[in-house]
Amino acid sequence: MTSAVTTDKSARPGYGQLLRTPGALGFVLPGFAARLPFGMLTISILLLVQHVTGSYGSAGIVGAVTGVSMALFAPVMGKLTDRRGQSTVLVPVVIAHAAAVSALIALALMGAPLWALAVAAVPAGASVPQVGPMVRSRWAAKLEGSPLLPTAAAFESVTDEFTFVVGPVLATALCTGIHPAAGLVTEATLTVLGGLLFAARRSSQPKPVARTANGEKHASALSFPGLRVLIVAFIGIGAVFGGMQISMTAFAEEIGNPGANGMLYGVFAAGNMIAGITMGAVAWKIGPRRRLILGYVGLTAAASVLWAVHSAILLGALGLVVGLCIAPALITGYTMIEQLVPAASRTEAFTWLTGAVAFGQAGAVTLAGRLTDAHGSSYGFLVPMAATALALLTLVALRAKLAPKAPSRIVNSSAPAVSTVVRNTVNERGMGHRVPVTVD
Repeated sequence: MTSAVTTDKSARPGYGQLLRTPGALGFVLPGFAARLPFGMLTISILLLVQHVTGSYGSAGIVGAVTGVSMALFAPVMGKLTDRRGQSTVLVPVVIAHAAAVSALIALALMGAPLWALAVAAVPAGASVPQVGPMVRSRWAAKLEGSPLLPTAAAFESVTDEFTFVVGPVLATALCTGIHPAAGLVTEATLTVLGGLLFAARRSSQPKPVARTANGEKHASALSFPGLRVLIVAFIGIGAVFGGMQISMTAFAEEIGNPGANGMLYGVFAAGNMIAGITMGAVAWKIGPRRRLILGYVGLTAAASVLWAVHSAILLGALGLVVGLCIAPALITGYTMIEQLVPAASRTEAFTWLTGAVAFGQAGAVTLAGRLTDAHGSSYGFLVPMAATALALLTLVALRAKLAPKAPSRIVNSSAPAVSTVVRNTVNERGMGHRVPVTVD
């Protein structure tokens, strides 16, 4: 049997074509509703704890514990999702998250000591539902081998960043205009409603695969070296998010306009969203490994001058540039998962990357919070600079591990063995371009 699948080299798969994929809107829309609270969580915790303790350092510690807990438990949640199914995992998780956040709010308002708030932050972070990786896994299952997959990765990054545009602004408005706990109350409510709605869309979720065709357990996604390199890169990206959040919050206080924080961070996130839209609309002729490194070079350069800015207008403009530089690295990293990790472990792989962002964010929030308390917001902005520089050095040194493996090395091992030969042109000058494929 012989068949041919050809994609025009000049074709530019667009968002319209992506969203016309059968069944796509059925999980995209509820997936967005379920992810919006994620953009509210950290900033809501920071604002509430800073209000009740008067310390950015204390707020940073609680925010960091939340982020580390999420980073540690996200891969566990991802592995369970790959093995048990998305809806089975998601329903109890969103309920547990709402309960944990409610407990944190109660303790904060009762004036509980810092150690009690930190302990309460553990289940709040551990139970953050991993809806973003679940949506990406649904796209990967529907579009495996399709030139639309990079467009889907860009679309998901845009969706994520839109939540980071709306989320911080909404949380800041609620916390400063209504009540310091209003942001977390809204976050918990939206998590339950959006999560249950997304879980109800069962038809598009990937089928759970507990074991290989030989009855063996699947290897952990972390066993693939390319993923480990991407984790380092995403920790650096997370440090930018965390460092920007705490330092911009302190900067807004220093200039006497606390409400400007949400707008400043929103502009930063808007830059990421704009770059994400552009990434999905461009037919790239350079390979993803090179795009990742070049994007990271720009991110490191932009983050290295944040500390020197003392004007709100200049900080907003530079924040926009930093946001524009994040998207190429973030989107490309997610896109590379298809080539580096087998299908049966992709949700886990995506959660490792999401967890890496949370871990970097947590560390940056803690360190930037202490530096900001001691020396002011300018010192807090040194954290994104240092983190991105270290991650860039790691990327350059270990770039060989990001080379895509042969298809036979990454196929879903649960599939039955057949006599097939699938060949793609995958190289550093144009990964993602499909040449005619012959199946024998």
